[in-house]
Amino acid sequence: MENSEDLCNIEGNGDGRGNNGACCAPSTSAAAASSAYKLFGRQTSFHQMMGGGKAADVILWRRRRVSFGIIIAATVAWLIFEYSELPFLSVSSDVLLILIVLLFLRANVAAFRKKQLPTLPELVLSEEMVNNAAASFRVKINYMLLMAHDITLGKDFKLFFKVVIILWLLSVIGSLISFFTLAYIGTIIFITVPALYNKFEDHVDRYAGKIHRQFSRHYRIVDESISRLPRSITKDKEL
Repeated sequence: MENSEDLCNIEGNGDGRGNNGACCAPSTSAAAASSAYKLFGRQTSFHQMMGGGKAADVILWRRRRVSFGIIIAATVAWLIFEYSELPFLSVSSDVLLILIVLLFLRANVAAFRKKQLPTLPELVLSEEMVNNAAASFRVKINYMLLMAHDITLGKDFKLFFKVVIILWLLSVIGSLISFFTLAYIGTIIFITVPALYNKFEDHVDRYAGKIHRQFSRHYRIVDESISRLPRSITKDKEL
């Protein structure tokens, strides 16, 4: 390996001074270009992009029991709502009713036997959490309103194309499957696909970079052709 690098340096200028590996530059630049693209345009690790907390650990299967429990619970709920044809409100109310009755009886039986129940964590929303959630929600709503404004004025063709494709796909998927099946599929995808991507991150980023470059090239061609249309139309009108 060292001999090949020395030969590469010697053959650079033909006089032994070398080119700092100039003949090897194409392969190095190609490798850097293929690995430079990161999905979602992120600059940090995928775990940090997902939040870096307990939720990210569950999504990326660092807490396998919790992740597997979510899949089991989602599957059971999907089977109940999809095949029993029971209304969602009735089943939810019945489940909460049974849970509250069991907890109430458990507390009274423990008090009758003079046994102390394990302390439960206090579920309290702090003012900071509410303010952060409201600020994040406000930013997202303003971004959506800005997107709608740009689409209405015809400023961003790429954004318009993305929104049209997403809405059309949602319309097609909604006509084929029910809401509960769609929610179940979304839950399974949300709990499995990020973990698979985190495992095969380098391979996915490499192929996603190739697809992104091809899509950008075709989009540039379409955008240039569309930008020429108004000019040709106005010229025809003047003639």
